[in-house]
Amino acid sequence: MLSLSNINVSYDGSRILRGVNLTVPDRSLVCLMGRNGVGKTTTLKSIVGLVRPELGTVKLDAVDLSAMKPDQRAREGIGFVPQGRDIFPHLTVWENLKVSLVVHGTKADQVDRVLELFPILKEFLQRKGGVLSGGQQQQLAIARALLTDPKILILDEPTEGIQPNIIDLIGDTLLKIKKEGKISILLVEQYLDFCLAVGDSFYIMDRGAVVAEGPIAQLNDDIVKKHLTV
Repeated sequence: MLSLSNINVSYDGSRILRGVNLTVPDRSLVCLMGRNGVGKTTTLKSIVGLVRPELGTVKLDAVDLSAMKPDQRAREGIGFVPQGRDIFPHLTVWENLKVSLVVHGTKADQVDRVLELFPILKEFLQRKGGVLSGGQQQQLAIARALLTDPKILILDEPTEGIQPNIIDLIGDTLLKIKKEGKISILLVEQYLDFCLAVGDSFYIMDRGAVVAEGPIAQLNDDIVKKHLTV
């Protein structure tokens, strides 16, 4: 289980996160939602160690990650797919995947598994990452994160700029991963229908704080209009 307790972050004297509390239970998919600029990405960066809160704790399976560097957190079981994907554009698809194999010592059968989840990558193993479409790059980024053998997979806006058929494929893949019961998922997403299709529960942020939370079935029109509609 991932848990954030009272996370506070400031940039240049401006408070960005205000006492964020959030839990991702084992074998679940949690959607973190909100309008632009409310602190969602900063929350994710606080989890993976790219931002250091001045107050609060981040724990994974009761292990306090708060003082750990990003690479240490990754080895504890955090897999991260950032907004924009951040693949290596001048490396081939296989070389991008091999980065995770070398760093994390992933077994070959796990490579076979991610290629089953994203079969298009098997066709493009020798193609440079930079020439892939946005949807193909997103699949590569998720596959690479899965090869770190994470306990929790964290994705920042995975549907952004992606064609509808690939959004459906990514949604189906996340549901498969969740059903296997080995990896929890935390998803930052603004596409409401996607969250409703894949999520178990939701948190909504506004002005750096969590303002609503609950099972995904309780994400009703009133909540959407109050906190998500632009």
